[in-house]
Amino acid sequence: MKKEVRVRFAPSPTGPLHIGGVRTALYNYLFAKKNNGKFILRIEDTDSSRFVEGAQQYIEESFQWCGISFDESPKLGGEYGSYIQSERTELYNKYIQNLLDTGNAYYAFDTPEELDELRKEYEKENRFFSYNSQERKKLKNSLNLNQEQVSKLLEEQVPYVIRFKIPENRNLVLNDIIRGTFSVDTNTLDDKVLMKADGIPTYHFANVVDDYLMKISHVIRGEEWLPSLPLHTLLYESFGWESPTFAHLPLILKPIGNGKLSKRDGDKFGFPVFPFEWKDEKTGEISQGYREQGYFADAFLNMLALLGWTPSEDKEILTLEQMIQEFDLEKVHKSGAHFNIEKTKWINKEYLQKKSTDELLKIYQKYLKNISVDTSNADRQIVEILKERVHFVHEIYQEGFFFYEQPKTLEEKSYKKVWKEDTAEIISEFLLALDNVEWNQNDIKNAITEYSKQKEIGLGRIMAPLRLLLVGEMKGPDVPVIMEILGKNEVIARIEKQIK
Repeated sequence: MKKEVRVRFAPSPTGPLHIGGVRTALYNYLFAKKNNGKFILRIEDTDSSRFVEGAQQYIEESFQWCGISFDESPKLGGEYGSYIQSERTELYNKYIQNLLDTGNAYYAFDTPEELDELRKEYEKENRFFSYNSQERKKLKNSLNLNQEQVSKLLEEQVPYVIRFKIPENRNLVLNDIIRGTFSVDTNTLDDKVLMKADGIPTYHFANVVDDYLMKISHVIRGEEWLPSLPLHTLLYESFGWESPTFAHLPLILKPIGNGKLSKRDGDKFGFPVFPFEWKDEKTGEISQGYREQGYFADAFLNMLALLGWTPSEDKEILTLEQMIQEFDLEKVHKSGAHFNIEKTKWINKEYLQKKSTDELLKIYQKYLKNISVDTSNADRQIVEILKERVHFVHEIYQEGFFFYEQPKTLEEKSYKKVWKEDTAEIISEFLLALDNVEWNQNDIKNAITEYSKQKEIGLGRIMAPLRLLLVGEMKGPDVPVIMEILGKNEVIARIEKQIK
């Protein structure tokens, strides 16, 4: 019988959700849905020193905005809850005792100060200290102390941690869907702490226990966790559990260079690295997100999907349903993917063009309200004629601000170029020719053409000054279109005012 596909995204609530985390969650989601499986959200909050208030809510709201849904989560619950690690601490005591009883873990009574002193001594000799299979034989732990000594230390409540006992002299063969098969010499590994002195499990231990208890079939996570694979594999082996299938995703790289994409890169190059706005309560710093910058959630997901995976026929615009149908972990790249802000904007533009005018109009009018601009009856027409020119809905206003306010000045360079000695006379006479014109772009255009023939001058001698007087600079759609939207009275008022 085929094993049910169950995958999870397990973030720590230590701050805002980075887009690398969103992509990891997205790949898990696509894999689960492609294989009729379950997608789980688990909050790994055992590191209380790094806990940030509001981070869990931010994580959950990020996925709500993105349109990524879970089958089991802290909010939804499920058969294998709780889905918050700090609420599962009693479970871990049972399993840590199992490792102690089988000799796969041991008590270590070395103080942090003693270990720091050892590290300094090793540094003086240009050596690196590691609490490994060789060094542990010289240190203060239950492997070297007799049972009576250990019992006494425990009775006296001397602080200790519990470490995993890495087996010696083994060539550990590991498998990864994306990276293939490779091996690790266990003598190069250190004995990681599984349970801290405060009785709280470390990430490595709690992660493995929770994945087993929640019946996770595939662990799909970032490349930064690849060095943890040997330990996690050995932990499964020590418990006698079947290990899940692993897949380690490539990093999202900064636009230039090979480093991992960070908030600093976003600040430097002017793009967000979070799904939506985050305020750092300690510093008061506010970081904008993709939502605030005007990105569509579906375009955002489309962009992330392509950072490390190539669909068939090199398709670049895919709906979430199409991504699900196409997604294949074996086609995820091994090497990191450089973030490209121009490509990201282009994808958003593609989505904008596909959306209905009604949908764009709602977003646009909400934006106008937020910046205290009165909406007009012509908003729909403005959206229609300008949407081809923009990447974001808010740019419609930037492209067409002149529809809402008269130009306060005329761009000097354009003025010098188009304004001649007789321009004021030509435009003033043209206004008279508009008296009996039906106010639509076709009739206005015909009126301009007729007037240019009558005056025996080029269309540019009329069109260019009209654009300058109505807009203030040489931009915008066709002049007859601008005139139709502004309305006859506004056109005449602007022209007369500027000529004076």
